[in-house]
Amino acid sequence: MRLSGPLTELAAQQEGLLTSDQLRQADVTKWMQRRLVLDGWLHRISPRVYAVKGSPNTHRQRLRAGLLCLGERSWVSFEAAAALHGFDRSDRQMVEFTAERRRRSPMLPFVLHTTTRVDPIDFVVVDGFRATAATRTIFDLALAGAHRQRIEAAIDSAVRLQLSSPEVLQRRLSSLRGSGRWGCRTVESMIPDSGGHSMLERRFLELVRESGLPRPRTQVVHRLGGRHVARVDFLFDEVGVVVEVSGRRGHSTPSERARDAQRRNELQDLGRLVYEYTWEDITEHRHWVVRTLVQRLGAARHCVTA
Repeated sequence: MRLSGPLTELAAQQEGLLTSDQLRQADVTKWMQRRLVLDGWLHRISPRVYAVKGSPNTHRQRLRAGLLCLGERSWVSFEAAAALHGFDRSDRQMVEFTAERRRRSPMLPFVLHTTTRVDPIDFVVVDGFRATAATRTIFDLALAGAHRQRIEAAIDSAVRLQLSSPEVLQRRLSSLRGSGRWGCRTVESMIPDSGGHSMLERRFLELVRESGLPRPRTQVVHRLGGRHVARVDFLFDEVGVVVEVSGRRGHSTPSERARDAQRRNELQDLGRLVYEYTWEDITEHRHWVVRTLVQRLGAARHCVTA
C-alpha cells in the first residue's frame, strides 16, 4: 500500500510530514493508516503527526512537526524563534513552541510553553513558520531567565536586522508592564543602551551614559551629492563628531585599509571629525576613552562656536 499522489505533494510542502486529520480528509481510514505504518511508508514522530518514508530528519522538519501537532494556535518561540529571526548567540537546534494555554501532554517530544496573552502584534510568519515576533521573542528570552548578555545580543541583532527598535521595545514594555512577566524589568534596564548593532556599540553607549555625556545618534547614513558615503556607528550632531568602534579583528588587508581611508576622507570632506576606539579601548581603558572623548567633543564645540 502506498500514499496517493496528492498526499505525497502535500507532504512535500510540509517537510515530509502528514497529520492524522490530513490522512482522514484524503479518505485514508485508520486501518489503512496502520497498514502504511506497518509497511514503512509512515512513521509517527509526534502525536497525530507522521513522517513520510525517506523524508530527512532535519531541524525544519522538527519545527513543522510541532506546529502541526499543536494546531493553528501555536508558534515557534523562545530560543527557536530567536534562531529563525537570525538573532546573535541563538541555539540553532532548539525546538520550542508557545501555544494558547491548555492541558500539557507529557508525550510531546519538544519544549512547550503556554500563554493566555495572545496579541496579534506578537506573531509573524518567518521562513514559512508561525513564530513569535522579534520583540515578543526578546521579552520571552528575558522571561525564561536567559543570561543578560544573551538578551543584549538579541536586542542588538534585532535592531541591526530592523526587526525591532528601542522605541518599539519601550512601547511594548508599557503594554506588558504589570502582566506578571518579570522579564519586563530586565528588558527595561537594557533599553537605554540600545540602538547600536553590536555588543561593542552597546558598551560604548553604556560608557557615554554613565559618564554623563550627551547620547549620540546611532547608525547615521551620510551622503554626498546623492551618493552613499558611509553609515557611521555614532554621530554627536551638535559638534559634528563621528565615533567608530572596531572589534578585535578590525580591517587588516590592504584593500580593507584603503576603503577605510577613503571612507574617512570623504567623511572629513563632509565636515565630520572622525575618531575610532577599539574593543580593547572600550573594555579595558574606559577612563581613557571618556577623558579623550570629553576633550575631543570640547575642542569640536569650541570650533563650532568660535
